[in-house]
Amino acid sequence: MTKERLKTLRKQMLPFEKANRNKSIYQLINTLVPFFGLWTLAYFSLSIHYLLTLALSVLAAGFLIRIFIIFHDCCHNSFFKSRKANKIVGTIAGIITIFPYSAWAHDHSVHHATSSNLDKRGTGDIWLLTVKEYMDASFLTKVGYRLYRNPIIMFGLGPIYTFLFKNRFNRKGARLPERLNTYLTNVGIVALYAFMCYLIGWEAFLLVQTPIFLISGAAGIWLFYVQHTFEDSYFEPDKEWEYVSAAIEGSSFYKLPKPLQWMTGNIGYHHVHHLAPRVPNYELEKAHTNSEQLQNVPTISLATSLESLSFKLWDEEKKIFVGYRAVKQYRKVPVS
Repeated sequence: MTKERLKTLRKQMLPFEKANRNKSIYQLINTLVPFFGLWTLAYFSLSIHYLLTLALSVLAAGFLIRIFIIFHDCCHNSFFKSRKANKIVGTIAGIITIFPYSAWAHDHSVHHATSSNLDKRGTGDIWLLTVKEYMDASFLTKVGYRLYRNPIIMFGLGPIYTFLFKNRFNRKGARLPERLNTYLTNVGIVALYAFMCYLIGWEAFLLVQTPIFLISGAAGIWLFYVQHTFEDSYFEPDKEWEYVSAAIEGSSFYKLPKPLQWMTGNIGYHHVHHLAPRVPNYELEKAHTNSEQLQNVPTISLATSLESLSFKLWDEEKKIFVGYRAVKQYRKVPVS
């Protein structure tokens, strides 16, 4: 990555790194109102047929993902110009999506600073082993890794563990404001859920909230997974790692159908987001279109993204993702 190219990209992104209060408020309205409306309809549909409830839950889950995107932008201080406004809206959105604002903002900033860096894995990312690391790993580590990477566990049990357990505790070394925000979020979640159970009964609440939680959780983890797990992604050791290359080569352009692109807050333009995290979600598409240099970034579609399920290990020699079968091929190669 030449300095000239870096300067050009930064210059192209600057006009879009500005929060627009009217757009942000409008997005809050066109996200929160449909979500709570669909949630209410799902509740009333319980008296008709549960299949109708599930159908409405799928739509509500889509809007819950959209709420998370707003939460995500607040964590980057890109949704509003005011840091205070970002923290207030982010904390409220965090209660709805059961994510602690300050704690997640910290981990996610580390993710941005270390994404695709093989020597700085472990915070805010998905567990990844290289082929060599997997070959040298113990039997128990291999079993644990295979279980972790199993789609049923990652997209099924993953949301349950992450949202209900991991998100409820502070990281070691967290400062007091961060810890207090986590406690506030936990209290807010308990209060909200207790109120809803009191209002409509715990059975009705769980019948509506559970599918919304599971569907949105699985879809959210899928979006994060697929945007960094594609065949010719970018991973380098620290000495060779470069931020801009990690952003535009190690983050995919997930080209979704327009309705899904809107529902997911343009997060498919993940290369733009990693290149310039201060660009609000509603400006990501424009930022992408404005740059000729971003027109040839790694692009995946809804169909081709399914291939990523077979990508389990990073091959440092070939610089591509491979499956477990590649390990057998490496073992057959004689050592010279």
